[in-house]
Amino acid sequence: MKILAIDDQQLVLLPLEKRLTDLGYEVVIETDAALGLKLYDEFHPDLVIVDFNMPRISGFDVVNHIRKSKQPETPIMILSGNTQDAIITEAFELGVTDYMKKPLSLNEICARVKRLIGVPKIDVSKANDSIMIQQRCVGVVIPCYNEEERLLSDEFLKYIDQHTGYYLCFVNDGSKDRTLEVLYELQKGREDFITVYNCEKNGGKAEAVRLGMLHMSKKEDLDYIGFLDADLSTDLRDFDDLVKTIENSNFKIVSGSRISRMGADITKESARKIISLTINFIIRKILKMDFKDTQCGAKIFRKDVIDVAFGKKFVTQWIFDVEIFKRMSIHFGLSKAKKVLCEQPLKRWIHADGSKLSMKDSVKIVMQLAQIAWVYRSKKSYKSTNETEVLKVV
Repeated sequence: MKILAIDDQQLVLLPLEKRLTDLGYEVVIETDAALGLKLYDEFHPDLVIVDFNMPRISGFDVVNHIRKSKQPETPIMILSGNTQDAIITEAFELGVTDYMKKPLSLNEICARVKRLIGVPKIDVSKANDSIMIQQRCVGVVIPCYNEEERLLSDEFLKYIDQHTGYYLCFVNDGSKDRTLEVLYELQKGREDFITVYNCEKNGGKAEAVRLGMLHMSKKEDLDYIGFLDADLSTDLRDFDDLVKTIENSNFKIVSGSRISRMGADITKESARKIISLTINFIIRKILKMDFKDTQCGAKIFRKDVIDVAFGKKFVTQWIFDVEIFKRMSIHFGLSKAKKVLCEQPLKRWIHADGSKLSMKDSVKIVMQLAQIAWVYRSKKSYKSTNETEVLKVV
C-alpha cells in the first residue's frame, strides 16, 4: 500500500513518514507541491496526504489535479492548520476524503489512514507514544561555550523525539573543551532535526546567538525562530508556551520573564537577585519600557523581525537582549514596539551551577548599559550587512 505525503514543511513530513513506514506502508514525501504532482502521476499512490497552505501550489490545486487524473477516486486526506469552516466545506465539495486539523497525534492520523486504505499485511507492533503533528515549525538556537559537562543532551533528544516541528541549531562558540565533539554525537542520526553551527573563534554569546539566528532565518519551512540557553535553566515546556503565545497573537517577539510569583518555580541566588533588580531598573530607563526581565535566555521571534533584531553585530557581549529591544523601538517607534513585544512569565526557571557570569561582571554590565545608551541615542535603522563571518556549518 502506497502513500504520498505533500507538505512544504519537512519537519511535519519526517515523523509522519517514519510512523507510516513502521506500520508497513510504502511512503514517499515531498516538500515541493509541483514535484508532488509529478510524483503522483508516476508513483500511483493508494492515498495522498496533503497540506492546504503551501506556496505557489495550494492543497486545493493538488486535489483538483488528482480528481482530473487517470485515478480520480484516489483517497485524499488534507492535513492542515486551517480550521475555517468555509475552507473545510470547500475542501469536501472539491472531493477530499478526510480533513485533519493540526495539531493532532500521529496515532490519530494512522488510525484514519487504516480506516481509509486498510492495514499492510505484515506483523507490526502498535505504537504507544502519542507524538503530536504541530501546526507550526520552530527553529531554536542554543549557544554553547565549554558546555561539555553541562549540556543536557538527553533532555534535548527526548524533547525533539516527542515534539514534532522543532529544529535545533547548536552554535559552538569556539569552545576549548569537548563541546563540539559532544554536539556532533548529539546530532548523529538526527541530522534532519539538529544542525551544528561551528564558530572557529570564541566571539561571545551575543555573536553566537546572532549568527545562529541569521542562519536559521534562511530555512523557509520555519515559522518562528528563538534562542534558549544550553543549560536549560528555562524549561523546554516553558519555551513551548512562548511559542504558543506568539502563534496565537500579533506579537513579533515573546520573551520569557523570571518573575517570582505564586505557582511558579523560580530559583535565583539571593545576591544575583539584588543585582538583577538594580540592573533591570537601569534597563527600563534606557528602553523607556516597563520590562521586568530583559535578560532571560528564552525568546521567540517572528521571521520578519530577525533582520531588524540581528542584522548588525551587537555593541555588547552579554546584554544584547537590551539592544534587540532598543532596535525594535527604533524600527517600529516606541509606541508600536510596546504593542509587538510581549513579556511572558515562566512557570519554571532555575539558576544553573557553573554559570559563566560572575558577580564581578555586574560592574561591566552597568558600563555596557551606558555604552548602549550612547550608541543608540540617535534613531538609526538597523538592517543586515553582508559582513564576512568566520564560521563552518555542518
